[in-house]
Amino acid sequence: MSSDTASAAPRRTWLSNLFQGLQKMGRSLQLPIAVLPAAGILNRLGQPDVFGSDGLGWDRVAKVFVGAGGALLDGSIGLPLLFCVGVAIGMAKKSDGSTALAAVAGFLVYNGVLHQFPKDCGPDTVLQAGACIAKDGTAVAATYQNPGVFGGIVLGLLTAYFWQRFHRTKLVDWLGFFNGRRLVPIMMSGVAIVFAVLCAWAWPPIGDGLTSFSKKLVDLGSTGSGIFGVANRALLTIGLHQFLNTFVWFQFGDFTKPDGTVVHGDIPRFLAGDPTAGQFQTGFFPIMMFALPAAALAIAHTAKPHRRKEISGMMLSVGLTSFVTGITEPIEYSFLFIAPLLYAIHAVLTGVSMAVCWGLGAKDGFSFSAGLIDYCLNWNLATKPWLILIVGACFAVVYYALFRFVIVKFNLATPGREPEEIEQELEQGNVK
Repeated sequence: MSSDTASAAPRRTWLSNLFQGLQKMGRSLQLPIAVLPAAGILNRLGQPDVFGSDGLGWDRVAKVFVGAGGALLDGSIGLPLLFCVGVAIGMAKKSDGSTALAAVAGFLVYNGVLHQFPKDCGPDTVLQAGACIAKDGTAVAATYQNPGVFGGIVLGLLTAYFWQRFHRTKLVDWLGFFNGRRLVPIMMSGVAIVFAVLCAWAWPPIGDGLTSFSKKLVDLGSTGSGIFGVANRALLTIGLHQFLNTFVWFQFGDFTKPDGTVVHGDIPRFLAGDPTAGQFQTGFFPIMMFALPAAALAIAHTAKPHRRKEISGMMLSVGLTSFVTGITEPIEYSFLFIAPLLYAIHAVLTGVSMAVCWGLGAKDGFSFSAGLIDYCLNWNLATKPWLILIVGACFAVVYYALFRFVIVKFNLATPGREPEEIEQELEQGNVK
């Protein structure tokens, strides 16, 4: 065997292992993401303008739905916990119920420690979902004691590692009760304390920087909208986008309702009827309703012939999820880790859509996300909502053509195009 061949083999093995690890991470994230469409629909049905006092008037029914959906969408506990457990189960080999128990134990300890050090919210506000909430329901300031989904994902990875490393450990006889699987939740309690203390120390400067950045976007008009779109998609990959969102969506600007109540934030102002709101929401509609489903179609069409039917079914599902509910994580995570070039293109084009929509005078908003449900429900509150359909159709063509060209040109390993050796291992894993 030549030296070149010998050096190439380990390199291929390293790259193959890295690729498989990233793919496994992507599949692990799909588990908690699968819950979100139902949560989004439940939460939307519980809003005042649907089942609530401003809609059908079924206030008690609305409370049931908003409570059910809100529990899963809660950025301080619900979503991070879902991701923590999902990643732990997905990343640990031969995981079982004890893996999930260790993840939950670690997360509860981590969350409890973080909440011992909240940002001072003031006498007239309460800490809720990572923000200081005033009595009228508006966000007053972002708080940084909770890294949100990012923290949940990291804890899930730590749980998977420690479970894999210690779930068969045997202690001395007199500690035998704590052998193996019973040991991991105890270990995760200690690990979670260290991680929480690290977050409590490191998060304030990170959050302060993001809040300062979001304030500067407000005065930039369509350019600010575009920058926000790129930053939002980029920060989504590590779960930091909620800090950027908090100020612009729940604090920026003010609008006085007919009854004299003052509301703050791009989303509350839009839902209250402010005709100037929507700067940081409108451009998401063409991307979530049209562009990403077109990207899913491009991924399906470029899959290997013998896998095209399988991938088409999966892409149809995630494309419809994005179109109807505005939940984009399933399609975004399907190419984020295995084809980051596509995600970079997607982030830039999201910014372009934000800038174009605001520049053309279209103004729309959402209560949950920029999907068909919110688009239809908020039609009467929007300005030039029909323009979103035209812009969306243009972006669908651009996304399909560009994604297909880049995938084929650079031979990207999008779903259905995995290297043969990895494809065989995936098939063997499915058989097992």
